Amino acid sequence: MGDHFERGTPGMHTTDTIDYGVVVRGEMTLELDDGQKVHLRQGDCIVQNGTRHRWRNPLPEPCLMAFISVGGRRG
Repeated sequence: MGDHFERGTPGMHTTDTIDYGVVVRGEMTLELDDGQKVHLRQGDCIVQNGTRHRWRNPLPEPCLMAFISVGGRRG
């Protein structure tokens, strides 16, 4: 994963995958490259397709997320 992180923008990355994610426990903020922030809570799901993004945990407690990543190619 470290190969995908951008050096000039900590945590920001893009992968050649389609990602399905669900918050199992806790809360998470998904930050997109256009500045939009999506606050996710337990049970929320996301689907991304090669999206430039980063994750931030807004709480002091750990967050548990489950992901399925399917290899793909950006057009």
